[in-house]
Amino acid sequence: MKKILRKIVCLVMCMMFIFSITGCAKFNSKINDIKGNLKGNGYTIHTYDNYGKLVLTTSGEKINIKGNAVETTNYDSDGDVITGYEMSSVITINIDGNQIQSCGDTCIFEQKGLKPSVDFTKEEINSTSNKGISDYTYVSNIVNKYKNMFGKSRVVVIKSQLGQPITGYSGDEVYWEIPKNLPKMTKLMIDGKALYIHRANFQIIDTELLD
Repeated sequence: MKKILRKIVCLVMCMMFIFSITGCAKFNSKINDIKGNLKGNGYTIHTYDNYGKLVLTTSGEKINIKGNAVETTNYDSDGDVITGYEMSSVITINIDGNQIQSCGDTCIFEQKGLKPSVDFTKEEINSTSNKGISDYTYVSNIVNKYKNMFGKSRVVVIKSQLGQPITGYSGDEVYWEIPKNLPKMTKLMIDGKALYIHRANFQIIDTELLD
């Protein structure tokens, strides 16, 4: 058991060293956020209905996205009022000095320079274990957590809220996170470019599973 644990520790340390010399997608994401909050980033925004039909395309040079907090009221055990805040379903899009408020629509925010690159038609994924330590789910969770931070080769398949295929992206360094202050939103960095997915079904698939 001790030998297995030592191998696990060595494997994780090796992975961390490799990632530390190859760049960090999570860091790039934070820089992208700072730039977006200060002066905005260039995006094309694709808006779809529930069936995946494109209904609006919006482009701008200085865009950022903000959530909208609403006040909530609750009562404690003594009957005293407790006031708090939670994110509403409304997002505000600042676009070149003007604004769009959006609620309920499926929106894909595609940073300038990022283009769809996947026509995903695969209906089945079959995987087999190599019987190595890295296949153990406990180790895999740790290793893939660090891989995500530094980006790894992935395919992103996006569908409408009713499951109709919309588009897909791929990249050698793909990182994803759930922004704290943006409701129903997932952010990805794909080879240094940001992609926001709002109110859509999606899958992020390791490229190795598709080989």
